[in-house]
Order: sequence, then structure tokens, then C-alpha cells
Amino acid sequence: MTASFVSACVELLGAQHVLTDARDTEPFLVDWRKRYRGAACAVLLPTNTQQVADVVKLACEHRIAIVPQGGNTGLAGGATPDVSGAQAVISLKRLNRIRGIDAHNNTITVEAGVVLAQVQARAESEKRLFPLSLAAEGSCTIGGNLSTNAGGTGVLRYGNTRELCLGLEVVTPQGEIWDGLRGLRKDNTGYHLRDLFIGAEGTLGIITVAVMKLHPAPVAKVTALAGLASPHAALDFLSMAQHHAGALLTGFELMSDFSMRLVGRHFPQLRYPFGEPHAQTVLLELSDNESEEHTRALFERLMEEAFERGVVENAVVAGSLAQSQAFWDFREHIPLAQAEEGLNIKHDIAVPISSIGRFIDETDAIIAKAVPGVRMVTFGHLGDGNLHYNVQAPEGVDQKQFLAEFQTPINALVYERVHAHRGSISAEHGLGQLKVDEAMHYKSSVEIRMMQAIKAALDPGNLMNPGKVVRVSGTAKENAA
Repeated sequence: MTASFVSACVELLGAQHVLTDARDTEPFLVDWRKRYRGAACAVLLPTNTQQVADVVKLACEHRIAIVPQGGNTGLAGGATPDVSGAQAVISLKRLNRIRGIDAHNNTITVEAGVVLAQVQARAESEKRLFPLSLAAEGSCTIGGNLSTNAGGTGVLRYGNTRELCLGLEVVTPQGEIWDGLRGLRKDNTGYHLRDLFIGAEGTLGIITVAVMKLHPAPVAKVTALAGLASPHAALDFLSMAQHHAGALLTGFELMSDFSMRLVGRHFPQLRYPFGEPHAQTVLLELSDNESEEHTRALFERLMEEAFERGVVENAVVAGSLAQSQAFWDFREHIPLAQAEEGLNIKHDIAVPISSIGRFIDETDAIIAKAVPGVRMVTFGHLGDGNLHYNVQAPEGVDQKQFLAEFQTPINALVYERVHAHRGSISAEHGLGQLKVDEAMHYKSSVEIRMMQAIKAALDPGNLMNPGKVVRVSGTAKENAA
């Protein structure tokens, strides 16, 4: 059955766009963190929406499960096939055209395979801002961003990818094309189908084109690092920043002392900005469409109050674009420094912003008691409640043994505290195959049944990225029969 499917795909796409040789398929079969490695009957590279639809129709006819893939930079194994070798990967990398910008509507229409940095650059060329920004922006694609509802550093002001999207074109599990490419900010004509596909990780259909919002490019920015005594002080500082700056507050990133020291250890060119250590550091950025003077005046009033009330202990303000970038480099190098330090247990979680201080205090204490000597690498987007709450092995401990022994119990400890604070075990990385079982555990039976009902209604054969996001009964082939 797979052989006839592959032959039909060769006839449709051409042999050069149907990869079956192991040397060619290897990059598509392992996830970015190399946690998951799968197999596939073929890697398919369509060039437009109609070809995607035709491939999906063939998959339906031959009962072949398909795994959509963008830039393959995901962190939860959502774009990796299983090990059976019976699934096909559909790479969207050749759907890489920016179709145009509507300046009056402040939108840009892009195909799913366009790299995020290219969207940012095209917007900038038109004196616009596409505000989605994250570490993988040089290789991740818009389709992947939409499929995982990616967050990044600008969520506080601009929202997640979902909030940046106005319209979609989607290939359904039956190979039909839904044209929802409407650049409308108001449309109350029924169910909001667009939002079903954003964050669904390709389990309900394949996003092929999107209409994304643009914003006026800011004319001024102020970037600063502030040292604080605790995450509780950081929350107070956030409230002050929101009061003084309002919508001008673009970034508010929290970094623990160990996170900062870890970057300095492995990337010494990124010098620690303060003379003495602080328990927490906040990376703060204001951006303004008025003037540099207006932005700095707001910032100075904010810092004056923060120092007077003892909320901020120390601060360094970027004096140039280069220094501003260096501050952001500190933040973006934390995951890289962790990787240099060795194996670790990662968590991408969200709790209500008001709970962050208590969550960190409580969970740090529980983990320290359970595994003495662990080192906490806590950083993230404080302004939207998203923490990367990571646990580094104790000094001198065999790291593989540490992961084998403690990953499951530490995950359980962290997720229980997240659940107690009515939070989410996945804030911006998605569920993929990494967290699907945990999600099924922490969601209510009502929520699970609604998710399963949506999946069954749109993809009754369970051929669209099976095993990701939501568990359904039976295999892809059983459900297609």
C-alpha cells in the first residue's frame, strides 16, 4: 500500500520532490532537540496548495497517515513521524512565497513555508513591524508558528501568533481546500474555524497560506536590564511598568541569577552587566511611535519610582542599538548555555501572572528537597505568565543517569504545582508527542471529549499527524477502515 502511494506521489510531484533515500530523508525524521527519531515511507515536497491537497487525497485513498512539517524547529516532537515507516512527511518548505502586503489593511499574506525572519524583513522594508520574534526566527516557518501558536518575546504587547492572524487557507483531511484568506478584523458569520487550526499542530488540517497582521514600525526603543531581589519584586516592577508605559511596554523578560551566570560561563563575551549579583534580572523594553524623547521620559519616570520604592536594586540602560542587541543576546543565549552545561529537564509552563512568585518559591523548595543540589534555570516571558522552568543536574552528577532517574518524578512535581495554580503545562511549544499523555491527564474528561469530538468530526480516519495533541482510540489504519 505504501509503495503504490509513493509511486502515485512521484507521478504527481516528480521524483526529485519525493524523497525516499535515507541520506535525503534524515533531516526530516529527527526533531530539533534530537529527542525523537522516526521513519517515513517518503518525504514529500509539494510546491503549492493544490499539490498539498492532491497529496492528501492520495493519502486518504491509500490510508497513509501524514505528518506536516515546517522548519522542523519544534521542541515537542510535533513534526516527527513515528517509527513504523508507514507515515509520510509533507514538508511545506517549498511553499515559500510572500504573496504581498496590503499597506492600508496593515496585513501581509504569506505561504506556510516562509521563514519568520523573511516576514520580519519584508515588513520592515515597508516601514511596518511583524512583531512575532523568537530564538528560531532564522529557520522556523509561519506555518509552524501558526500550528503551535508560537509566543516569543512580544506577546505582552502584540499577543501570540493566533492574535496576529486574520485569515487562513487550509487543506482539510479529505484533501479539500478551505479558502479563509479574509483580512477582516470583524467577521461574525458563524464558527471561528480559523482558530481551530491555529495551535492544532497539523492534527486537523494543513495550513498552507495565512493573512497576518502588521503594525507601524516603532521610531524609538529603550532597552534596559534591572536587577531585583525576587520574582515578587519583578511582579511589582511589571505593574509599575504597565502603569507608566501602558501599550508602549513591549518586552518584560525574567532571568534568574543562575541563568545569567550560566550564560557568562559558556559565552564570556556576554559580560554580566552588574557589579554584584541579583536574584532576578528583568529585561525591559519600551517601543514608541512618537519620539526618542517621549520614550526616555516615560522610562525615567518608571525607574525613578522603582528605585524610590526599593523594587529595583540596580539598572543598566542600553546606550546604543548594539548594546540593546547585547541585552537580548543574554536572554536568547540561556537555552544555548544550558545545552553547553549538559542535559537538563525542561518545562514550558504558564501560570497566572499573579501566581508566578508563589509558584517559583513553592516549586523550587519541593524540587530542592526531592533532589538536593539541582540548579534551577528559570527564565521567560513574565509579562504573559510563561516560564521556562528548567532543572539542571547537580554539579558532578552523571547527567544521563540524572535524567533517567529524575525526569519523570520532577515533571510530575512541576506539573502538579502548575495544575494547583490553574496553569498550563505547555505555554508556547505545543504538546506534540512529548506532552500529549500529560495533557490528557490534567485536562477534564469534558474537555478531552470535546477535543476528541472535534478530531473525529474533521479527521475521522485519524490520518492527520496521529499521536499528537490528543489521544484517540485505534491506529490510523483502524480508524480509516
